[in-house]
Amino acid sequence: MLLLTPPSQAVAAPGDASPAAAAQVRFAPPVGVPLRYRVTTRRIGRDGKLIDFALVYVLEWQRAGRGYRLDTVLQRIESGAQPDVTRMVTVMLNPLVGENIAYLVPSDGSRIELVDPDQLWERVTTRVERAGAEAERAEARQLAQMIAALPAAERDRLATADIRALIAPANAAISAAAVSDDTDVSIHTDGARRTIARIERDSTLIAGKAQSLEIDNLWTVDTGTGLVMREHRQSWIAGPDGEGRKLIEERVRALEPVS
Repeated sequence: MLLLTPPSQAVAAPGDASPAAAAQVRFAPPVGVPLRYRVTTRRIGRDGKLIDFALVYVLEWQRAGRGYRLDTVLQRIESGAQPDVTRMVTVMLNPLVGENIAYLVPSDGSRIELVDPDQLWERVTTRVERAGAEAERAEARQLAQMIAALPAAERDRLATADIRALIAPANAAISAAAVSDDTDVSIHTDGARRTIARIERDSTLIAGKAQSLEIDNLWTVDTGTGLVMREHRQSWIAGPDGEGRKLIEERVRALEPVS
């Protein structure tokens, strides 16, 4: 809901798929098959410390009318960082651990809808408030108030972010890359696996100073199911004195069968 590798690994070789072909992905998720979905984030915090955590979900698709229902459970939060570094992440996400969240997806995979979002957010804010009261943490109470104050559409957007990223037809970033004529996009198809790489350029504030930002995106899509098997996103700024690049954030989303 929300892997330091060389930058060369984040660029796919030019392939034989045209952008138009890349945009055409069949959506047929595996029904009744438990899947594990791991979302790993590593980034440098404002204090210079490494924030490192992974969200581990278990997912299962079911048929629902003409479309599909996706049942998800956030099993656990893993982190190799010190507890004080990941405290806010834990405060935000612990109330979702063990919570069964369901989504409805149409047959073409074009959009995602939360099932009964009002009751979901009521349960989550109650759990956040209870955890804050038990631990006497003011930030938990503030978080509950912030969640309650968010517009419903924004809450739902945040809750579905990782799932939207998983479904290629609903993933706006993949769609944009697939139909782009940008020279910083490359597409390669190998059987049922399609790899799409894209480099984005932006800017960000570091210590109050604007710096150029380069983002390497690499998606591996199963064209038979329409699911994104792996997403690798790395954000870079220029190194000291403009020499080389410095990695400031990395995210990996990976889907695999439950062993």
